[in-house]
Amino acid sequence: MARYTDPVCRQCRRVGEKLFLKGDRCYSPKCAVDRKKYPPGMHVNLRRRRPSDWGIQLQEKQKARFTYGVLERQFRRYFETARDRSGVTGEILLQLLEGRLDNVVFRLAFVDSRRQARQMVNHGHFSVNGKRVDIPSYQVKPDDTIAWHTKGESSHQEFVKTLTVNIPKRPVPDWLRLDTENLTGQILSLPETSDIDTSIDSRLIVEFYSR
Repeated sequence: MARYTDPVCRQCRRVGEKLFLKGDRCYSPKCAVDRKKYPPGMHVNLRRRRPSDWGIQLQEKQKARFTYGVLERQFRRYFETARDRSGVTGEILLQLLEGRLDNVVFRLAFVDSRRQARQMVNHGHFSVNGKRVDIPSYQVKPDDTIAWHTKGESSHQEFVKTLTVNIPKRPVPDWLRLDTENLTGQILSLPETSDIDTSIDSRLIVEFYSR
């Protein structure tokens, strides 16, 4: 399976803003965006030209891809699915991205970043409605219950306890409910645009694919 293997901090520097891909590191002085306020790659002393409309739209699409950890072909499928549904295409696109299981695990504050969430789901650490799911792109639905998959091993239980100490470390959005005592989460509804705290302008993404 194809996946991005380069340093994720390069993605933040590419779009020129923090995408919070490395959890706590993004809030520390070690954040690459704070230390290197320029795009990655070789640099020469040339005056930068104003980006074209297409360039602005492309950067917004890349920002969405990098934020949710989705490769180009999969992102295009999300857009085509959103376009084929009735409603505002950009809003439906963000709903589909937010409805990924790895994103929900991140939103419930079980892990520090979406990248870590994707790895944890891949390793089978979570269940949906009591059934183990190891597909990060799995689409959750209202009334679904997300829980840590119990393996019965004491080492696994200690691992979960260490990872979830003092949760939630971040605010949990209104479309989710977190049970800190039982370490479970419930999907209350599909997220509205106002519930999504990213700076992604979905209108520009729709314009990019509509050219």
